[in-house]
Amino acid sequence: MKILITIPCLLTGGTEIQTLNLVRALVQGGHQVIVTCYFEYTPAMVQCYQNSGSKVICLSPNSTRIGGWKGVIFLFKGLREILRNERPDIAHVQYMAPGAIPIFLLRLLGMKNIIVTTHTAADIYPNLRLIHFVQKYCVRVFTCITMRAEESFFGSAELYNSDTILKRRNHFTIYNALPPNIHIREEQKTFSDKEITLGVVSRLERIKGMDLVIPAFAKLKKQYTVIRLLVVGDGSQRIIMQDQAIELGVNDSVEWMGRQEQSHLQSLYDRVDILLMPSRSEGFGLTAIEGMARGCVVVASNIGGLPEVVKDGKVGLLHQTEDVEDMVAQIQSLLENRVRTIQLSRNALLYVSQFSFEKYATAFCNLYERIN
Repeated sequence: MKILITIPCLLTGGTEIQTLNLVRALVQGGHQVIVTCYFEYTPAMVQCYQNSGSKVICLSPNSTRIGGWKGVIFLFKGLREILRNERPDIAHVQYMAPGAIPIFLLRLLGMKNIIVTTHTAADIYPNLRLIHFVQKYCVRVFTCITMRAEESFFGSAELYNSDTILKRRNHFTIYNALPPNIHIREEQKTFSDKEITLGVVSRLERIKGMDLVIPAFAKLKKQYTVIRLLVVGDGSQRIIMQDQAIELGVNDSVEWMGRQEQSHLQSLYDRVDILLMPSRSEGFGLTAIEGMARGCVVVASNIGGLPEVVKDGKVGLLHQTEDVEDMVAQIQSLLENRVRTIQLSRNALLYVSQFSFEKYATAFCNLYERIN
């Protein structure tokens, strides 16, 4: 089967990583995959997609975004040429961006078998009537990355499996999967009595709650002198965070790693005992499952898809969004109870297998075969 995957950009975010998982799953399933990027891209990410066995077509010759009607016409012409040349059996639109325009254009151009995946919950969409119209009249399947997100869009949710009954129009949840560079740890993680490392692995942006990390760490450092903080990532908040660390007198206990290649992340997760995710918005929480796969205990904000991925009190802990005091209290409960920390880590290693690439690949390949 020939499959066209469309995506607005090929940069370094979680959406691109999960779409790369989709490419790997389809190629392994014996399908021919063409990935079309409308706008921004990096040569390194394009190379990753090509190395996974897909053909990549970048519509923008200079990796820029085109807005307004010019952008619509640009996208129409690009998709029309691809459909003429490639003649795909199925088109899979990633991220519902820009809006539903690619979906409408594909339908206008005669594409009947369209799958859409949205990587967020409904709270970022001001008008759900468009989503419902798309799901009801334009696509065969609308997939979400958490059941909580699916319910926010449609009022009900169903986790897809091979026994799921398919209708003419459908919406399901298929969970994101661990990327290939992260493997589920076989042995139990050890937690030192002498030093505990807190960590963030994230874009250092306000939407990720990175401005809250250093104030929380400084409060904890006053009582627990042996703790350290590992910061992996880069972004607009990095200078702010470094200034906070100097002002609050904890910079000597913080290690700034900067942005790291995907291939390096597993060894960095192995250095982290308690992984912090104080996000203000999070569609799924890929970092959470990556950390859990390496035995980290995740402390995350109660927002977006995180409560579904990080089961509170079972595999990790949740705190109120933007509440530094509550975040500190949850971390403190782990620092005070090593037995509980070890148990949460053990639970996470067992639980995270539901996000394996094998399950993800089986679900999507089965879905494609059934709708074609």
